[in-house]
Amino acid sequence: MGRAALSRHKFAKTEPAHEHARGKDRDRSSPSAPELPELDRLIHERIRLGIVSALATNDSLSFNDLKRVLKTTDGNLSVHARKLEEAQYISCVKFFEGRVPRTEYRLTTTGRHALAKYLDQMEQWIRVTRQE
Repeated sequence: MGRAALSRHKFAKTEPAHEHARGKDRDRSSPSAPELPELDRLIHERIRLGIVSALATNDSLSFNDLKRVLKTTDGNLSVHARKLEEAQYISCVKFFEGRVPRTEYRLTTTGRHALAKYLDQMEQWIRVTRQE
């Protein structure tokens, strides 16, 4: 089949192309589909959720404490911690204890609010899932 024939065949459907592309959105808004909140993608990632959760239950944690608790590498932890720091969800203080460098993290007020909102959203997802 030539290119022109393929093109005609492609658009010969009874449904306009733009309607087909939006079909998935239409299914989501149907009466049977529950309205679910959009999750905070920054927190939703496993390591970042672990960081904010660990900090929510501790006043502060060192880099090494977080690395041990989350069972992750230096590089992985530093990349994810930096993203949370850029979003101002956590604060980072670097200092020396004697001659040993230390990095301490704390959950900020913004981070605590973001985590609370995320947990509320997850609870809503769980309620809806259990109803079905």
